[in-house]
Amino acid sequence: MREQYRAEGLAEADLAATPVEQFARWFKQAATEAHLFEPNAMVVSTADAEGHPSSRTVLLKQFDEQGFVFYTNYDSRKASDLARNPYVSLLFPWHPMARQVIVTGVARRTGRDETAAYFRTRPHGSQLGAWASAQSSVIDSRDQVDTAYTDLAARYPEGEQVPVPPHWGGFRVAPERVEFWQGRENRLHDRLRYVAEADGGWRVERLSP
Repeated sequence: MREQYRAEGLAEADLAATPVEQFARWFKQAATEAHLFEPNAMVVSTADAEGHPSSRTVLLKQFDEQGFVFYTNYDSRKASDLARNPYVSLLFPWHPMARQVIVTGVARRTGRDETAAYFRTRPHGSQLGAWASAQSSVIDSRDQVDTAYTDLAARYPEGEQVPVPPHWGGFRVAPERVEFWQGRENRLHDRLRYVAEADGGWRVERLSP
């Protein structure tokens, strides 16, 4: 199972001034030109205090020059890892375009006002789901989750405001390094990486494929 990647590459002269600007360009192409399914899906990799790694797919909900934002249960494994070791890696695997973006940086919780504002935009069912699931905990059966959801749906019917769970919220990953990977022929890929500088600027370096 092997595909030959594209001939067109990625040159330093083509890059935007900041990695977030460059990400915005590629993200728009992934969403509106390539029409990828859930281009905001990213693999979030964390490690616990002992260095044991874990990965899972999470949806990016916002990005700007301050970082990349996702939401989760603060009692989940990923959040527990980040409480002890805030360093995180985000991987956007845009395979149909032979592209990847890899973000490494530090994750910090978003403020409660920001979390609440986003929570209000979620579908009603997703708001209930944030209460119904004790994410990452061991449960006896699926019925436990379904029963909790049914009880919540009765308590907060459609149209009723659901309170924001205190154990639920966002993380903003402030990037320290961002690599843009473009697949090329003969596995001689282009890999350009932005590295944060002490003065707030960015240095671009090319990595060997």
